[in-house]
Amino acid sequence: MKTLPYYWRLSAFYFFYYASLGAFLPYWALYLHTLGFNAQAIGELIAILLAMKIIAPNISGWIADHTGRPIALVRLCALLAALFFITILFGQSYLWLAIVLGVFSVFWHATLPPFEAYTLALLGKQAHRYSQIRLWGSIGFILTVILLGWLFESFSVTLLPILLIGLFAGIWLSSLLVPEKKTAHQFVSSESFYQVIKRPSAIALFLVCFLMQASHGPYYTFYSIYLEDYGYSRNLIGQLWALGVVAEVGIFLVMHHLLTRFGLKQLLIISFGLSGLRWLLIGYYVESLPILLFAQLFHAASFGMYHGIAIQLIRQHFADHHQGRAQALYSSISFGAGGAVGSLVSGYTWENLGAQFNYLWATLICVIAIWITWRWVGE
Repeated sequence: MKTLPYYWRLSAFYFFYYASLGAFLPYWALYLHTLGFNAQAIGELIAILLAMKIIAPNISGWIADHTGRPIALVRLCALLAALFFITILFGQSYLWLAIVLGVFSVFWHATLPPFEAYTLALLGKQAHRYSQIRLWGSIGFILTVILLGWLFESFSVTLLPILLIGLFAGIWLSSLLVPEKKTAHQFVSSESFYQVIKRPSAIALFLVCFLMQASHGPYYTFYSIYLEDYGYSRNLIGQLWALGVVAEVGIFLVMHHLLTRFGLKQLLIISFGLSGLRWLLIGYYVESLPILLFAQLFHAASFGMYHGIAIQLIRQHFADHHQGRAQALYSSISFGAGGAVGSLVSGYTWENLGAQFNYLWATLICVIAIWITWRWVGE
């Protein structure tokens, strides 16, 4: 089998990038909770972090496509993200955290889309093997979430910002290992980028991507707090997060086989169906550890399978010279807008309407996404 180009260098970047997510997603809400913020404030602060993903990736994607130097852009943004995040240590007020998170996240979110497009361009005809590189991001997430869960059992979660600074430095240092290399455009189209995104199938694709991430709102924002309220230890909470990503690694290992044997549309529908089931199990059976363990295995579908399919569908829709902006649009609409809306809705309804209501609307969103996928998303 042909060797994947720059496998370990590319994998190192994914490792540190998703290791930082492994620190942020499970523990940032707990950190804010420890500082005394209520559910509404936590939802707003996390929404600010995600909302910047609506803007930043589109700017970085446009710059990468027009300059032809995506790795130089990634290095600059990674460095600025690490430097700006250091200022989180200078204050703990709502306003200060909102400003720092807003500015820092512009650069943090700007790093991944150009790197994704560059990785896919390097792979060329082996693009279906993208998941074999991306799985190292999942491994980074797993190691971080387990180690920090163990650490925060003995030490205060207020150490989190310092640990994150180290991980952001790792993102920048790993970006220095990746060479800036010209990649050939194998798929060139006479259609403009804006002509492509106006197609009904493209609109439907980005809409269901938005819905998938919106459905994750209660999970990404309050899952750790939810479990802690029911008496689960932080160490066990970290292990539950890690189990989900272990399942994600498993699906990444076989994703290139699934993509060559099954239709993308069918796999996307399956991922939404299993995601909806996952949210129901978490919302209504939180007191049962075996059911929670089972539900976490569906992270293989709600993120691993879904993300792999979305990447491939976007690559099919857009020519190579549009990939930077296409990946940026995917990131901003799904993880940015979808994630921000999901966090905001969860923040405003968590204390008043409860966890079960939040996970129920997350399930209903997945049902809507299945219908849209079936009607309008192409193969």
